[in-house]
Amino acid sequence: MTNATEESLPPGTPPIAAAVPATAQDPGHHLRTPDPEPPPRPAGLARAATYLLGGIGVLLAINQVFLLDGLGLGFQPLGNSYLYYLIGIFLAAAFLTIPARAADAGRVRWYDWLFGAIALGPALYLGWNGLNIIQQGWEYAAPLSAQIAAALMLIAVLEGVRRAGGPILLATAVLFGSYPLFADYMPGFLWGTSFDLAGTIRAHILGVESVIGIPMQVVAELVIGFVIFGSVLTITKGSDFFMDLAAALLGHTRGGPAKVAVMGSGILGSLSGSVISNILTSAPFTVPTMRRAGYPATYAAAIEACASTGATLMPPVMGTVAFIMASFLGVAYADVATAAFLPALLFYVALLLQVDMYAARNGLRGMARDEIPSVGSTLMEGWPYLLGLVVLIYVLMGLRMETYSPYAASVTMLVATAFNRHTRLTWTRAKLLLMDIAKNIASLVAVLAGIGLVVGGLSYTGVAGAFSRELLLYAGGSIPLMLMAGAITSFVLGMGMTVSACYIFLSILLAPALIDAGLNPLGSHLFILYWGMLSYITPPVALASITAANIAGSNPIRTGFYSMRLGGTLFILPFIFIYDPALIMAGSWAEIVKAVGIAGIAILALTAAFEGYLYGVGRLGMVTRVMLGVAGALTIIPETYSDIAGLALMAVAIGIALVAARRTQKVTP
Repeated sequence: MTNATEESLPPGTPPIAAAVPATAQDPGHHLRTPDPEPPPRPAGLARAATYLLGGIGVLLAINQVFLLDGLGLGFQPLGNSYLYYLIGIFLAAAFLTIPARAADAGRVRWYDWLFGAIALGPALYLGWNGLNIIQQGWEYAAPLSAQIAAALMLIAVLEGVRRAGGPILLATAVLFGSYPLFADYMPGFLWGTSFDLAGTIRAHILGVESVIGIPMQVVAELVIGFVIFGSVLTITKGSDFFMDLAAALLGHTRGGPAKVAVMGSGILGSLSGSVISNILTSAPFTVPTMRRAGYPATYAAAIEACASTGATLMPPVMGTVAFIMASFLGVAYADVATAAFLPALLFYVALLLQVDMYAARNGLRGMARDEIPSVGSTLMEGWPYLLGLVVLIYVLMGLRMETYSPYAASVTMLVATAFNRHTRLTWTRAKLLLMDIAKNIASLVAVLAGIGLVVGGLSYTGVAGAFSRELLLYAGGSIPLMLMAGAITSFVLGMGMTVSACYIFLSILLAPALIDAGLNPLGSHLFILYWGMLSYITPPVALASITAANIAGSNPIRTGFYSMRLGGTLFILPFIFIYDPALIMAGSWAEIVKAVGIAGIAILALTAAFEGYLYGVGRLGMVTRVMLGVAGALTIIPETYSDIAGLALMAVAIGIALVAARRTQKVTP
């Protein structure tokens, strides 16, 4: 490893080799690594309670999805009752698994139990009275007991969103959730229908457009199954298999470890839908191998951050927000996944090109043969995960039964992995699986129940529709102006909110205006999603970059800027597909092929400009790099003449680079 790749680690950071378990450095034996230790919180009675809550919640979801009627016991709650039960169970679990403050990270305090009771008790009461809420119109006039239960549940929801989403998300929920209290005092298009305090609480908790609105309905009906699938994949060591497979296929090529990170993290993230957990799972293997191959720690961490971030935009699973998008648009999830496929694929092509060009420019090699498992042995050990993936895609995309697909894939993997003692579901792994499911669903429910307050506040006052109309009016019909405003707003909100929260907020306020301006509905929603995701890799927040930097021992801010450069395609792809819907499969096959071809050429030019290397030419000078960057930008602008100008400038730049390369060869002895 050259001196350029040696970066000083922060004080107290252990060396990379020591920080990574020995088994994680041997890509051929991942499926034999020891099981992870149980989390420090919750412990004791709180852990038992979390197991119980998680188990009941999962059984409740399965009963509802498959209409099991409580296995013949006559328990099949109404839709609103089911949502109340689910919120109460998993909010209670959230208070046991997510500390109220940093000092409580290792123990559960008395007030955690109190909040758990406040969440569970009122939810059970409201769930039991689900039919009365509908038939007697409790949203408008409810008995005193119901109003007290609603107020207590609202307190639990606010504390849950504070713990799971942070203070900014709590402030957003409070601001917009309380909007009905003062909407009639607001000027212009911000004016809306107002409610008193009791009416506001009833609307949020007993109505169907707030806490138990579309976001929570999507979690209850669809997302829980995919959370279970992701946890099954992790606990049965499927994540290790996909990293092994990526190493077997690409590890021997130049810069192989970086390509393994891109491919492996891309597959894992597309199945789990979680950026941070994907980094924590894959980076301890990918980052050390990239560093040993010669990539600087900053570059290695940036690659992992970008690969994991882009994965949540890659079908088949994507993330929670994709299912919410499908519900908002009123389309099948398969349609969203189909539309998202080509942009996500182009992003990964751009990443692979950049890491390969970097390796070629700096003379980096691949992994040693004795570090790489054979493709055959890897497939022999990992066939259960491929089978599970095939089942998932077939049921999801082929049969279009998205509700059942994750359960079918999970059962397939559990049965198939039972034949291997290293992966079968032992009692220890079963407890880890249940805890992982409970914690993941609890966090989701806590965040989305709070975001429901935002949705409800804007919906009940009628401000959402007025805001969209006003935005369209102020933009004067200028689509570029609206897109820039939307991109900046999505990015800024993405800094302080979860991606789901940011998307939900803007899908109500911004997306209708984009659609009314004549843009493709799916493209408009994907545009918001892409720009909301960018805060994961862009300073100052850059959660993905910071997480990867901590593992790599690199400077977080420098890693964030490297991530911006490597993930630059994410910044431009939304503008490409919103102007040219053929890139999201909205067009004829000829239009789709043309759109992909032009985008591919533009990406090749841009990546060459970023990395200073071009295939068939070699190293590039600064002038040709600038020319290729400008050419790539011109090529993606949705105007015929700019395409031609971009291609012409690209040809000139390549010609200049070839001439310069030949002169260098003549001078060099």
